[in-house]
Amino acid sequence: MNGNDEVREGGPAVSTGSSGVLDRYVVGIDFGTLSGRAVVVRVSDGAELGTAVHEYKHAVMDTRLAATGSTLPPDFALQDPEDYREVLRHAVPEAIKAAGVDPSQVIGIGTDFTACTVLPTLDDGTPLCELAEFRGEPHAYVKLWKHHSAQGQADRINALGAAQGEKWLARYGGQISSEWEFAKGLEVLEAAPVVYERMTHWVEAADWIVWQLCGTYVRNVCTNGYKAIFQDGAYPSREFLSALNEDFADFAVDKVAQPTGALGAPAGLLTAEAAAWTGLPEGIAVAVGNVDAHVTAPAARAVEPGQMVAIMGTSTCHVVNADRLIEIPGMCGVVDGGIIDGLWGYEAGQSGVGDIFAWCASNQVPGSYHEAAAASGLTVHEYLTELAFEEPVGAHGLVALDWHSGNRSVLVNHELSGVVVGFTLATRAEQVYRALIEATAFGTRVIVEGFASAGSPVTEFIVAGGLLKNRQLLQCYSDVLRMPLSTIGSEQGPALGSAIHAAVAAKAYPDVRLASEAMGRIDRDTYLPDAQRADAYDALFAEYIRLHDYFGRGANDVMRRLKARRREVLT
Repeated sequence: MNGNDEVREGGPAVSTGSSGVLDRYVVGIDFGTLSGRAVVVRVSDGAELGTAVHEYKHAVMDTRLAATGSTLPPDFALQDPEDYREVLRHAVPEAIKAAGVDPSQVIGIGTDFTACTVLPTLDDGTPLCELAEFRGEPHAYVKLWKHHSAQGQADRINALGAAQGEKWLARYGGQISSEWEFAKGLEVLEAAPVVYERMTHWVEAADWIVWQLCGTYVRNVCTNGYKAIFQDGAYPSREFLSALNEDFADFAVDKVAQPTGALGAPAGLLTAEAAAWTGLPEGIAVAVGNVDAHVTAPAARAVEPGQMVAIMGTSTCHVVNADRLIEIPGMCGVVDGGIIDGLWGYEAGQSGVGDIFAWCASNQVPGSYHEAAAASGLTVHEYLTELAFEEPVGAHGLVALDWHSGNRSVLVNHELSGVVVGFTLATRAEQVYRALIEATAFGTRVIVEGFASAGSPVTEFIVAGGLLKNRQLLQCYSDVLRMPLSTIGSEQGPALGSAIHAAVAAKAYPDVRLASEAMGRIDRDTYLPDAQRADAYDALFAEYIRLHDYFGRGANDVMRRLKARRREVLT
């Protein structure tokens, strides 16, 4: 037999490698904002053999709570954890069927999640929202990463941390985000104390789904470091937390603290119940949880210092490794082993990217554009992009700020909001669309230049995520950054990364680096910058920076005042 031969043993096709040994497989599951995706991957070479997607029934609850129909307060973004279990029941068996492999040859399963996505549970992992008494209580549900109503709590954490000179604050660029565990936890205490009192654990969804799979609650080093302020072996002190609210003093010890697992380590073994959900063998390895962005780095073979991976979708997360600790202003965090064991992992990000384009297409585009797109066999996004990039750089006369969902890096302020400057009566929808694309590219350039200014330059920029399909957008990024863009060689970057970690957890590889070399995919220098366009974008970027600093660094606090007025009116 050669490497492509197959044997059949009364069931699905079972591939054999060149040595005649039966191939082994792993499953990676990526839990996104609106759906979960499972992919079946061959351990020997990373070949993706089958995939399936299951959309969340409840999607994102940001206006009404599904269970009661009650109106949610501003800046809420909730989810129902049962939707995550449904991914295990549907997407995994469907992916196995699509791959045509024998489930008995699957040796491990790995998962990743958006973060910070967090929920309150009982001691056994039961989500509080599944208790009858809390079905109508919004604070008992999963708070999605883009739940931003804890900005006031985040502001207090930041002010107190700065006033007391807390050393951990500099590890997060000087600002804790409203998206993270402690701000959201403090919000629950102060807005729904009954929920806070009843919950035993404040759990990252990345760890909760692993708990569902193997019956063991293990916190992963990635979310623990980036989202739960765990630095140098400790959370913020009891004294610090008590100064925020005396009833918050024991939050870290009582609600958060739990054994932590390294990335790529096994969290436990697949339980009989989870085996029945997924159709996989009971007892296979379940990898420690991870974050969608960070787990993508090994899928793109970005495991060395200086290689930045931008996972571009509804939002963008930027992750990069370094061999030393540098405190970079405005970064979302630096964690020892946060991406790859033995290196310092840095995170930055933009809270809105694809979400901004979707908002524009849904709310700012005349019906005639939608009709023309349909007649051309294009989506409205494809149609707008084609029209937008027919003009030379700067022809639209616009510059925008990409803060429609706040600013994650480098300002770490979710009270900020979007801006477009330069409207005239001749401005067309596609021109606004392009200005928003350019704004997100400018926001990425601010992040990249922040690393360089701090002495940790980005040596390679690698793109992954759903926006890979937009070639004009990626060329724009290359021109704005004045850098070549490499692209991941997989459409399922996070799921492939989770599969790589599953292979390590199952002992098929000794570490993530070696597994990445064998199973990862990258196409280098896919996009190259054009010097003439780059010069033109430099001029627009200078205008972006003027607006960025004016609205974002305190010269004009109008965005915060407008949001405060909106909350006052709506509540």
